[in-house]
Amino acid sequence: MKTKLYFLAAICALFIFSSCEKTETFDDTRQKDNEAQFARISADPAYTKLESQSGNGHIMYKVITEGNSGATPYFTDKVRVLYTGWYKEFWTRDDTFTGDDGNIFRNKVIFFDSAENRNNRPSEFAVNGVVDGFATALQHMEVGDKWEIWIPWNLGYGAIENRNSGIKGHTTLVFEVELVEIL
Repeated sequence: MKTKLYFLAAICALFIFSSCEKTETFDDTRQKDNEAQFARISADPAYTKLESQSGNGHIMYKVITEGNSGATPYFTDKVRVLYTGWYKEFWTRDDTFTGDDGNIFRNKVIFFDSAENRNNRPSEFAVNGVVDGFATALQHMEVGDKWEIWIPWNLGYGAIENRNSGIKGHTTLVFEVELVEIL
């Protein structure tokens, strides 16, 4: 009887210990690099700070072309925009560089859904259907405005890799956006 009891206790212990997960350590190098780059842009007088409509932080933008319609979209509006989005894997490296192994590395990654990839046809979407930082910018742009927008990771895709785009967590996003029309 004692043997069966010891055997049962051993099996229970095995289940308990095998169900414990390893504690993963978080390598925050990527997060720190992206936050440092956003801080550099935030300190650049060529860019203007714009508080997020959600109150969760701010974006930075620079006007490339000014519109003159006076019309700005609401959070619930649909818009037509031309945009190109990009990010860098390593903010301290050039857009393209040669790695230690001699291979050419494309460091500036253009989003899969940029206007360039759609023969410069505008995209249509709801303002409230995009990441917080992009929605914040759109709500302050006039039709005809073209801005360069910098979005910190917490107002972009957040801390977790975006499965649809493959963009890693803690990535600072950069967009060149032209507000073509409010639908």
